Amino acid sequence: MLKIIQVSLLICFSFLLVNAHAEEQKQRVIVLTDMGADPDDRQSLVRLLVYANKIDIEGLIPTTSVWRQNVIKPEFIEKTLDSYEKVRDNLNLHEPGYPTADLLRSKIRLPKVLYGMDAIGEGKSSPASDLIIEQLQNDDPRPLWISVWGGVSVLGQALFTLQQTSTAAELAKHVAKLRVYSISDQDNSATWIRETFPDLFYIVSPGDDYLKATWISISRQIEGIDNTNVSNAWISENIQQNHGPLGTDYPDIAWGMEGDTPSFMYLIPNGLNSPEHPNWGSWGGRYELRIPAFETITDGHSEIKPEPVTRPIWTDTQDSWTPYVLQSFGRAVTKMDKQYTGNRVTLWRWREDFQNDFAARMDWSVKNYADANHPPLPQLTHPNRLEVTSGDIVTLDAGESTDPDGDSLSYLWFNYPEAGSYQMPISIEGAENIHHVEFKAPDVDTPQTAHFILRLTDKGTPRLSRYQRVIVNINPR
Repeated sequence: MLKIIQVSLLICFSFLLVNAHAEEQKQRVIVLTDMGADPDDRQSLVRLLVYANKIDIEGLIPTTSVWRQNVIKPEFIEKTLDSYEKVRDNLNLHEPGYPTADLLRSKIRLPKVLYGMDAIGEGKSSPASDLIIEQLQNDDPRPLWISVWGGVSVLGQALFTLQQTSTAAELAKHVAKLRVYSISDQDNSATWIRETFPDLFYIVSPGDDYLKATWISISRQIEGIDNTNVSNAWISENIQQNHGPLGTDYPDIAWGMEGDTPSFMYLIPNGLNSPEHPNWGSWGGRYELRIPAFETITDGHSEIKPEPVTRPIWTDTQDSWTPYVLQSFGRAVTKMDKQYTGNRVTLWRWREDFQNDFAARMDWSVKNYADANHPPLPQLTHPNRLEVTSGDIVTLDAGESTDPDGDSLSYLWFNYPEAGSYQMPISIEGAENIHHVEFKAPDVDTPQTAHFILRLTDKGTPRLSRYQRVIVNINPR
């Protein structure tokens, strides 16, 4: 009996280690940026660098785009890295693992200064496209993410070269290792890439109708909610001014704030993000694998000719969400009397949290540990996957959660219907803002999954949130 208990404990301990490792495993990313075409790329680079201990940056590549077809600006990357170098030691006081500026400088690679399809073909290889190939061919088993902030032709050339020099099996292996998150289509090579390599994992709001894209909601004003945290005054106070050299490098908004940021914010380990599952929802939005209708892809630029999508891509989908607001008296939170629905809701529903998180990390660049806030540590008392039967009363408990600064903690549990196969909302019984809650498993005819999210928020300044996702497999009676 003792032996059985020891084996069971070992299995449970191994389970926890595997889950912790999976959540904290750094994602590898190569950034393609039309730096200089719009100040928002420089804004996004500042944010990326304060998360450089959470993501392995394998490449920083200045590119052309429809907005700047004959110029690249590597010097903007270099200048921001100079500023990062001045605050890197202070960032490491708060969390370890920030790479040296010299290491990041060594990741800068230049492409051919050509636009779109003109940059793809025989004799068009460059140090930038070679870097993508090198990272695909090395022994690192992790996927390689391409975070596309501008034109994507550098990736196109890398794939063209691999197509010419690899066997079919080798090419398939390389494509299977790639993950692309592109901020819409910003040159005319994107359609060619998706059609030529139909198995390529590709997240995008295709075309150039940016106002309809999921990513644009990072900065758009939303009627009926507090939009302060994307205002110019908030940015000035929390990011730009009195936040060291990186804050000084963060430019004012010209057309929109940080339109490129969702493509890497999706990769930050926070307990919610799950990069291999775009349909689960995260700081980068939620996407479904489908073929979008042609009429949703517009032709705003003659250089980007819209063409029908002929194979499934990870693209825009909808959430319906009723925000929670703080109350002065009684239960600490309550739902608003307004529900929001749409693809952009999938991203901006997390905006308060990721803006506060950015502000805290900018504090880290200039403050000592005791004077800054750090994210709480959610801890379930049970596995994050549960097997239940219709009619069961299920308890979710995160009572062992802690905060590194000793801050008071606020709990909020909610069902995320769109992330699971069971699409009907499942209500929490009683108050949803305590550490342990219950719900009744609904009646199902076939096995279904339901996702429940814990949002754990501290009361530091700024308030920081982390998450636990519990996936509940519901079986028929």
